[in-house]
Amino acid sequence: MVSKIFCITVNGLESEMIEVEVDINAWLPNFTIVWLPDTSVQESKERLRSALKSSNFKLPSSRITVNLAPADIKKTWPSFDVSIAVGILFNMWDIKKEEYIKNSIFLWELSLDGSIRPITSILPSVIWAKEKGYKHIFVPYDNFYEASIVEGIEIIATSSLWDLVAHLNGEKSIQNPQKSDFRENDIPSNSKYDFAHIVGQKQAKRALEIAAAWLHNIILSGPPGSGKTLLAKTFSTILPELTLDEMIEISKIYSISWLLSKDMPLITQRPFRMIHHTASAISIIGWGRNARPGEISLAHKWVLFFDEVLEFPKTVLEVLRQPLEDGTISVNRVNSSYIYPAKFIFLGAMNPCPCGYLTDPDKTCICSQDQIKRYNGKLSWPMVDRIDIMIEVPKVKVDDFSSKNRPSEIENSQSIALRVKRAREIQLKRFKDVKITSNSQMSSKEVEIFCMLNNECEKMMKQALQTMNLSARAYYRVLKLARTIADLEWSQDIQVFHIAEALSYRRGEN
Repeated sequence: MVSKIFCITVNGLESEMIEVEVDINAWLPNFTIVWLPDTSVQESKERLRSALKSSNFKLPSSRITVNLAPADIKKTWPSFDVSIAVGILFNMWDIKKEEYIKNSIFLWELSLDGSIRPITSILPSVIWAKEKGYKHIFVPYDNFYEASIVEGIEIIATSSLWDLVAHLNGEKSIQNPQKSDFRENDIPSNSKYDFAHIVGQKQAKRALEIAAAWLHNIILSGPPGSGKTLLAKTFSTILPELTLDEMIEISKIYSISWLLSKDMPLITQRPFRMIHHTASAISIIGWGRNARPGEISLAHKWVLFFDEVLEFPKTVLEVLRQPLEDGTISVNRVNSSYIYPAKFIFLGAMNPCPCGYLTDPDKTCICSQDQIKRYNGKLSWPMVDRIDIMIEVPKVKVDDFSSKNRPSEIENSQSIALRVKRAREIQLKRFKDVKITSNSQMSSKEVEIFCMLNNECEKMMKQALQTMNLSARAYYRVLKLARTIADLEWSQDIQVFHIAEALSYRRGEN
């Protein structure tokens, strides 16, 4: 008799159903796993021998053939352990609930003593099982909270093979931990940073507000000590809250990267990934034989921060060009290809020259024109063309730190965040019938629909195209940025001053 148990393999973010077929017959004793199992799956044979023995089950002295179908999908998880074990025990008539098993998915890795180890990629697997109509999914006890995020499918978590078999035979009912709504957990406030604590830099704050509403790439340029890094870190305090769908979308990426906490398996705050200039291109794109998500995917929904942009190798900066344009990253390996989401705000901070003092009013720059040209040349024009906002961050004057010279009322992050939230709601309402959520994601066709210009605005854009030598990409990016500026002011139509402000953040090609 051939038993059939259902499992899932995850390649990148894509899940595939695997049928684990187990056949036991009276030939010479042998244990074979066929159809593209990798080394970790092949090693299941030895784990199963010890786990079954430790759980007081006997591995039959017969020929055991395990077939992992379909054949064209490479099986890379050790989570096939329990599916194979259930298939063997079912074949030996130790398991009775055949109909129950047909509607179930099993995802476990066995220890030698028969206990269950937690595994990665639980969240995308449970979402897939629900979408395909399975009624039950068996997961390790330590993965229960992550799996319980998904509603509409029964999650059954246990810590041992013995408890699983007892449950399938109706001898013992497994009691899951109590579910928790992780969205109601207290989110730590980021009170360490607030725009009210930053002296001056009114123009930079305005630019960051526009970037936050929504997904507009921005680079801050200025001398050392002007506050670029502080502004970037404070940027996270004005980002809008995540929706539940966004939380799950981000958590799926962190799940396959093994970055979710056992007790807090839902990402409830927008990611802010700060990258050091020594990072390699592989770590940013996706690393490892199975291409785990890199930093640009971990920054999905929202910020990827490159401090000292021009200290990064040019090859590293160039890998950002595709995801900045498409919102996805393709990672190719010898045996497979992976596509990960990468819709983020690229936030960069840079010095204007190697010594940093080119724009400093108090210190003299010691760099030659040739050095400055080579230094800034690391940021290629195609890369600059994808940046919506290039803003100068001047050095704060000593007198500005005096309490006498400060404004009586300084706007804090909370009030700025409210405007960003309002602009976001406007965009969500605008794009409710299309497959985008922000102005920055509009295609050229959608720009023509949602960014209608009056005669005066058209005249200004034509003049800008000539004087600034803007590319077609830059033209549409300016319109998207102007649309966001208008949204922040609750303006239904784009006005000339919205266009003018958007153009002021743009660097023309010389």
